[in-house]
Amino acid sequence: MKNTTLCYIERDGCYLLLHRVKKKNDLNHNKWVGIGGKFEETESPEECLLRETREETGLTLTSWRYCGIVTFVSDRWEGEYMHLFHADGFEGKLIDCNEGVLEWIPKERFHSLPQWEGDEIFLRLMEQHEPFFSLKLRYRGDELIEAILNGRQALK
Repeated sequence: MKNTTLCYIERDGCYLLLHRVKKKNDLNHNKWVGIGGKFEETESPEECLLRETREETGLTLTSWRYCGIVTFVSDRWEGEYMHLFHADGFEGKLIDCNEGVLEWIPKERFHSLPQWEGDEIFLRLMEQHEPFFSLKLRYRGDELIEAILNGRQALK
């Protein structure tokens, strides 16, 4: 299982999102996602968060919250522990990202854009400031077939 971070950076009612359209063989191709990526060997979740944000956006985070861990299980992709963050403070200027197109998207519009079905669950938990949570999402292809929140069945 690989470890990754994902961060939703918020400003003026918008999230900074990455439309994943530039990489080949990208499991997130054409989906809108937050900012993040894979841990390097000796990194903590926070170190990975800060490095990936700087590399993908050019921004330096100054205020963030660690929301929870999402375990992804799939019949097509490697398993993943995704460490979810929300940020509301940053400095710097946006750069071009080699993985997709960065865009500030109003939060109410985000839910209508292409994304993984399970993203709606952890985004709701993040937006409601739920206490630190553990969410397991199991996919068959692109279909969410199971969601388990804090050890209890949440879907199907």
